[in-house]
Amino acid sequence: MKVHKHDAIIIGAGGAGLMAALYASKGGADVAVVSKLYPTRSHTGTAQGGIGAALGNLDDDKPIYHTYDTIKGGDYLTDQAAAKILAENAVDAVIELEHMGLPFDRTSEQRISQRRFGGHTSNFGERLVRRACHAADRTGHMILQTLYQQCIKNEVKFFDEFQVVDMIVVDGVCAGVVAIELGTGEFHIFHGKASFFATGGWGRCWSVTSNAHALTGDGAAIALRRGVPLQDMEFFQFHPTGIYRMGILITEGVRGEGGVLVNSVGERFMERYAPSAKDLASRDVVSRAIYLETREGRSIKNRGYVHLDVRPQTVNRYFAEEGRDRADFIDDATIERKLPDILDFCRTYLGVDPVHEPMPVQPTAHYAMGGIPTNVEAEVIIDAAGAVMPGAYAAGETACVSVHGANRLGTNSLVDLVVFGRRGGMRIAEFVKGADWAALPSDAGGEIRAEFERIRGGSGGSRPGELRLRMQQTMMDNVGVFRTDETMQQGIDDLEELRERFYTDLHIDDKSRVFNTDLMEAWELGCLLDLADVTARTAIKRKESRGAHSREDYKARDDENYLAHSLVGHDGNLAAPSYAVNFDRKVDLSLWEEEIAQGVPEDQQKFRPKARVY
Repeated sequence: MKVHKHDAIIIGAGGAGLMAALYASKGGADVAVVSKLYPTRSHTGTAQGGIGAALGNLDDDKPIYHTYDTIKGGDYLTDQAAAKILAENAVDAVIELEHMGLPFDRTSEQRISQRRFGGHTSNFGERLVRRACHAADRTGHMILQTLYQQCIKNEVKFFDEFQVVDMIVVDGVCAGVVAIELGTGEFHIFHGKASFFATGGWGRCWSVTSNAHALTGDGAAIALRRGVPLQDMEFFQFHPTGIYRMGILITEGVRGEGGVLVNSVGERFMERYAPSAKDLASRDVVSRAIYLETREGRSIKNRGYVHLDVRPQTVNRYFAEEGRDRADFIDDATIERKLPDILDFCRTYLGVDPVHEPMPVQPTAHYAMGGIPTNVEAEVIIDAAGAVMPGAYAAGETACVSVHGANRLGTNSLVDLVVFGRRGGMRIAEFVKGADWAALPSDAGGEIRAEFERIRGGSGGSRPGELRLRMQQTMMDNVGVFRTDETMQQGIDDLEELRERFYTDLHIDDKSRVFNTDLMEAWELGCLLDLADVTARTAIKRKESRGAHSREDYKARDDENYLAHSLVGHDGNLAAPSYAVNFDRKVDLSLWEEEIAQGVPEDQQKFRPKARVY
């Protein structure tokens, strides 16, 4: 195999990967970015509504309020020190992006414009606040383009359409990765002092998802197989407003601009589930509300979806009832200017014009709160005590810092990318200056090459597409928005059967080596099966409801037993792995403890775990 040697290997070219590459290169490291996609096709580009930062340009806002919303939105599973770092660093990160050239929308005073988003409040939940900094409804796209340009300027080396398929671990140290060059089918070794995983999520485990076909959880699955336990895998966020049946995301920014959810009887039903925040309650609350409306027979045409209505006449009527300032009222031109991509999606894929018609929406599998566990410097940790694997780093959706807890706050995905991508890049720059090169083993890449030959040579009767569809359906049915012991066990049983067929009865048609998407999608299916399996197995062990993990047989939150992160390990046996799930890693409640130490009365302890009220 051809060997490429660089100080830092960045796996993935989305926002987290590019931010890490930029800062590692600024710090003097020789950086290579390895991506299975062309960088500007990375999934960060699909993020729409905004990036959260307490700039206070339009409302009274402070980082401590952002911290509180992040902790509360995460149903108190959020590590509080990480949330504070996220909120405080967000302000500098957004201003830095502006200075890099990102074209944010502007207020009349030419400051960065901000809009409302679900769960964003001022003064510890007292009132809704405009915190989401936006570039129309294509904020992620603008971030991706801006960071890519900066990396090119800093002479970062890119290996586009190289798919990383294995991690090289030597005596507990990460020494690099193995990748396939998609255009030739050849295996390459990327030997590095530091390897940074930024490979995104795994929404393709479910049948209705906002995630692109490329989001197959490669990085998390590779780490799991190489001895890194995954954290909080039971928590996967269902965004409440995906396009009906397709799952394409309708940004929360639509509701931030005044859009409302309406059921089949014309009722704005979120007033029943969240009387204060209403349509801007956190995503888990809104997703469950839509499912309950469906279950009780109030979905549109009994087809499992509701309407999202942002027509000016509807929005302005509710604004008038709420006593909103006339300056908040909207017209057709405002919607066209602020939500151009959303209008285009609906007109193109649904034949619906949101300026004149409501949009059909349903919850869609959207975001992984769990993943590769890291500390706040993006260093990969391998046990409940926080021991670090030297040379291994991760950030973004593939990582779990845990800043999102049990349910990510809207806009915090983009904040996570830039804040922890930057911190990771800075830490890598320092690390590689004093780190030695780990010697590569003589058989580096041998195991993964054999696995690909097994897939290529399979002569069974099960095709990857069929197995993938069955996996996605069982996950949607059994490990979705609502869960029970019975449904999750059914999901585990189904996945065991699918795994057995994957390893004993697989067949692909294309045996070639050049751009063999049949082969690559089969290997990606193995990653998805691993991640679906650990999701179901950790979910069935958490016998409570918290955030995105909603159990109908354990409806209450149980802080006494489960105010802790789950860790699930894998013994490395691909075909028939054994798993170990524990809840030994305790949640960091440092802000709460600091308030107690200061003698703040209990009813004023803003970070104390308690029931959420919207």
